[in-house]
Amino acid sequence: MTRRCSTQTAFLAMLGLSMVTAGFVPRVAQAEETALAIPGQNLLFLSQYIAVDQKLWEKQGLDTKVLNITGIGSMNAVIGGSADFSMSSGATITRAYARGQKVVALLTAISESGQSIVLRKDITDAAHYDPNAPIEERAKILKGKTIAMPGIGAIPDVVLKVIAKSAGLGPSDVITTPMQPPEFMAAFSRKAIDGFSNSPPFTEQVVLDGTGVMISDTRKGEPKAYSPVSAALLLTRGDFCATHKTVCEKMVHGIFEATKVIRSDKATSIAVMKAHFGAYSDKVLEAAYETVRTLTPEKPITTPEELENGDNMNAAAGFLKPEDKLPDYKPLIDNSFIK
Repeated sequence: MTRRCSTQTAFLAMLGLSMVTAGFVPRVAQAEETALAIPGQNLLFLSQYIAVDQKLWEKQGLDTKVLNITGIGSMNAVIGGSADFSMSSGATITRAYARGQKVVALLTAISESGQSIVLRKDITDAAHYDPNAPIEERAKILKGKTIAMPGIGAIPDVVLKVIAKSAGLGPSDVITTPMQPPEFMAAFSRKAIDGFSNSPPFTEQVVLDGTGVMISDTRKGEPKAYSPVSAALLLTRGDFCATHKTVCEKMVHGIFEATKVIRSDKATSIAVMKAHFGAYSDKVLEAAYETVRTLTPEKPITTPEELENGDNMNAAAGFLKPEDKLPDYKPLIDNSFIK
């Protein structure tokens, strides 16, 4: 009996070897592929940096290619089909939908605009600026100033125009110049511009080094008339998830898990920040982390109120006619993948 078992074992081993040599190998499940467009390199998108670095998509079998496409170009990449998802703003998605470009919001990673406006401290000192005055008074200092932002119609530009309007300033009262972070940080340092409208860690850098002063502060929900509002908003084409359900499930789950890390694991969050923004000091990154954590909701659902506030900001900034506001925001929202 022992000899028979040994013979059977040897036969099975030889059979297995012959199957391998003949090309019969066990099938390994192939990862699904997708592309995510990001409109800017800043820490409002910390959730996607964490999702990549902590392999939150990879562990689910989702191979995610991250594309850096500045401003509203990331939204256009989704509409055009060169990306499946983007992380944009509520103001961007409502503007697109109003123009017949059907997109849907799957998750809101940041529940404020995330954009703050800073001016050089030498300017605020000379004007005897009062940081405790109402925003309508504080923003008057923007008149005649040259302010950098990443692109016309992008959310930093929208916030700048809305804040200026709240102070009674017209479109020609503030000079805007499109610049990306490396350029506007250098221009700010050499006093070639007066300020900029942007997000962490850039605003924290100039405030902490003493060269900049906050005019409007997203951590306080400013501009408050439009708070809360969706930012770092995960969106896709309106018909995409119907045919790619598992891709949508995995994408949303990865970002949702990343927001949990932001809210509960400071050490991991800052380690990821250092990996991508290592040129900034620990003090700046810690301050930026606190800003992002403040803006990160406990559960990243998207609400009609957040999207309507985006519409109202668009209208106030002059990028949408008030009569073109959407009558209903529910068709833009699909929270079903947040579990």
